[in-house]
Amino acid sequence: MTDPRVDADIKLKRARLQETLDELEERLDVKKRATEVGDKAKESYNDNPVPYYLVAGAVVAVVGGLVAWALFTND
Repeated sequence: MTDPRVDADIKLKRARLQETLDELEERLDVKKRATEVGDKAKESYNDNPVPYYLVAGAVVAVVGGLVAWALFTND
């Protein structure tokens, strides 16, 4: 027969461990985190789309420059 205090302590530790595991599972849920990031990006874009246009323009300029360099140089 086991001591009731030991059994209670074991139950408490198991409950704490389960809480910790549940929290880790929540934090490491990649799909949920990706959805949150996407939602924040959409909200940010809706609030002020100008930075997104600037980044898109910079990407187009860089890619266009690389394509032009590749086509018109003899390296």
